[in-house]
Amino acid sequence: MNNTSDFRKHAHQFVDWMADYFENIENYPVKSQVEPKEIFNQIPSTPPSAGEAMEKIMQDFQQIIMPGITHWQSPNFMAYFPSNASYPSILAEMLISTMSAQCMIWETSPAAAELEEMMMIWLRQMTGLPDFFEGVIQDTASTATLCAILTAREKATNFNVNKTGFSDDKKLRAYCSSQTHSSIEKGIKIAGLGKENLVKIAVDEKLQLIPEALEEAIKNDIAAGYIPCFVTAALGTTSTTAIDPLKEIAAICKTYKVWLHVDAAYAGSALVLPEYRWMIEGIEDADSFVFNPHKWLFTNFDCSAYFVKDKKALINTFSILPEYLKTETLGKVNDYRDWGVQLGRRFRALKLWFVIRSFGTTEIQEKIRRHITLVKQLEKQMEQNPNYEILAPTTMNLICFRYHPTTINDEEKLNQLNEQLLHSINKTGKLYLTHTKINGTYTIRLVAANTVLETRHLDEAWALIQKLASEEHKKA
Repeated sequence: MNNTSDFRKHAHQFVDWMADYFENIENYPVKSQVEPKEIFNQIPSTPPSAGEAMEKIMQDFQQIIMPGITHWQSPNFMAYFPSNASYPSILAEMLISTMSAQCMIWETSPAAAELEEMMMIWLRQMTGLPDFFEGVIQDTASTATLCAILTAREKATNFNVNKTGFSDDKKLRAYCSSQTHSSIEKGIKIAGLGKENLVKIAVDEKLQLIPEALEEAIKNDIAAGYIPCFVTAALGTTSTTAIDPLKEIAAICKTYKVWLHVDAAYAGSALVLPEYRWMIEGIEDADSFVFNPHKWLFTNFDCSAYFVKDKKALINTFSILPEYLKTETLGKVNDYRDWGVQLGRRFRALKLWFVIRSFGTTEIQEKIRRHITLVKQLEKQMEQNPNYEILAPTTMNLICFRYHPTTINDEEKLNQLNEQLLHSINKTGKLYLTHTKINGTYTIRLVAANTVLETRHLDEAWALIQKLASEEHKKA
C-alpha cells in the first residue's frame, strides 16, 4: 500500500472496525483465553519476501491476534488499575500518528512544546497543585519516578555523580513504605543507589506509611554515616489505594532536607474532586509529584504528568547540549528533551487537549465521582453479606475483599478457595479481576473505573462473584 487512495480506503475500513469494536466490546472475553505460545505458533517464523495485501493482514489480525488480546477498554475489565481511553483521545492519537512529529525540542514542533506547557498548567489547576510546580509529560510514572530519583541523587551530591560517578564515601539512602509500587525499587537500582539502600518503612493497620518510623530510620542512617536522599509518599498504593499521610511525611523531609516524591500514579486523578484534595495537604513541601492521565483521566496510554518544584535541578540533571541541538531559541522556551530520560518525544499533549476540551472539567468530575459512588454501593452490599470480608479501607473505587463462608475458618483453606474463585471468575471471560496479598491473606481486587462504566456492570459482576463463590464452596 503506497498511494493515498489505498490509504484512504483502508483508513475508512479501519475506523469502521474501531467503532464496531467499541460497540461490541462486551461480547469479547475480557481476559484472553489463549494458552502460552498459541499466538506465536500461528505466526510464520520468517518474514515475507514480498508485500502482502492489507486485506490478508487484517484477516490475520482478526483471526490470530484478537483472540490473544485482553480487552482493557471493556467496562468489565476490573483488574489491576485501568488504562482508559476515550473517543476524543483516540481521535487525537490518530492525528499524532499521522503527523509523526518528533517533539524533542521547541524548534522541532513549537505547537507541541507550547501545548504541553499549557496542558500541564491546566492539569495543575484541575488537581489543585500549587502554582510553583512546573510540569512535563512523561511516558509512564515509572519514568517520572526515575527522573525524581536521579534529580534527588544529583542534588544530594552537588551534581557530582553525573560528573565523576559514585564514590565510596557517598552512601545515599532512599525510603518508601512496604506498600509502594515496584517502580520505586526498580528506579533505585537503575539510578545506582543499590537495592540494599532502599529502606522499607513499616505501615499501620490502614497500610499507610508510619511517619515516626520514617523519621527514626532517617535519624539512624545519619548516625551511621549515610546520606538520606529520597523519600516516596504514595497517594493510592497499588494493592489497596492506601493514602500515606503526606503532611507529616513532608514535614520530616523538610526538617532533614530530603527530596520528597509523591507517587499518585492512579489516585491522583481523584484530585479533580474538591472533596479529595485532603490527600495533598502538605504538598507545598514536596519536591515532585506524578499521576497518570492514562489511568483514570480517559486519555489513552501513554501519558504521565510529572511536576517538579525545582525545574533547574531537573534540567541540570538531564541536560546535554550537542552541537546539532543548539538553536536560536535556547533558553527562551521549554525544550522538554532536557526534562527527562528521552530525547525523542511523542506529541502526547494533543491527547490531553482533546480529552479535556471534549469532556470539560465538569463531566470529568462527574465520571470519577460516579465511579467512586458505584464502588461504595457495592462495598455496602458486600458488608451486608456475612460470607464476604472487606480486607482494606475502600478509599475510592477499589475494593479489596475475600469470600469467607461462615463454615470455614482455616486461613490456608480460605486462601486456596479465593484463589480458585478468582481463576473461575476470569475463565468465564465475563469479568476480569486480579489479586494481592495483605498480611499473607489472599485478597481479590475489584477496580471499577472504565470510561463507559454503568451501574449494571457492577450489578452483573457482583452476581457472577456470588454465583461462582457458591459453586467453589460446594467443591471445597
